Amino acid sequence: MKYPNFFDTVETINIQDSLSKVLGAFEKGLISFSYLDVVKSAGHSCPTIAGAYLMVREGLKALYGEALPQRGEIKVLFKEDIQSGTTGVVANVFSLITGATSDWGFKGLNSAYDRRFLMFFNADIPLHVRLQRIDTGITVDIAYNPSSILPDPQMQALMQKVLADVANIEEKELFGLLWQTRVRKILENFDKVILLK
Repeated sequence: MKYPNFFDTVETINIQDSLSKVLGAFEKGLISFSYLDVVKSAGHSCPTIAGAYLMVREGLKALYGEALPQRGEIKVLFKEDIQSGTTGVVANVFSLITGATSDWGFKGLNSAYDRRFLMFFNADIPLHVRLQRIDTGITVDIAYNPSSILPDPQMQALMQKVLADVANIEEKELFGLLWQTRVRKILENFDKVILLK
């Protein structure tokens, strides 16, 4: 499986999942999620997937500090409806890493480890997403804005040709390269695109 080299240079997200420990899936319940894991789950790498990954990663850092985030013990609230814009795509990334789901997902074992009703939409919050620790109630609000990382000027014309299925092989390859170059720049400059409150 070949993919852009920078996928492997993105800082991973380390988290503990008590359910995985109980069921013997991961020793001590320790799990690492990489950007590559998220790309495989989504099936593609784009500014939205990169932003979702960064929001989870930086949000968990703000929420837990030096402590290890606890998967399945975090509420995720979205300002927008699940059908609005890219909210559903972003929600999938948050669900993958935090374990949170709305009314679907793992129902638990004897009422423990229930992953449902931890994800909410149309929330009255100031920024795009809010993470909340169940144990302490502490919250962090997160926004993502990649507009400071501009796409290459060639991309718009190339995208039109690719979507119209009239691009040649070289143009298709160039479009993919330029697309991933912007994604890499977003991931490398996360402090310019992520706002925590």
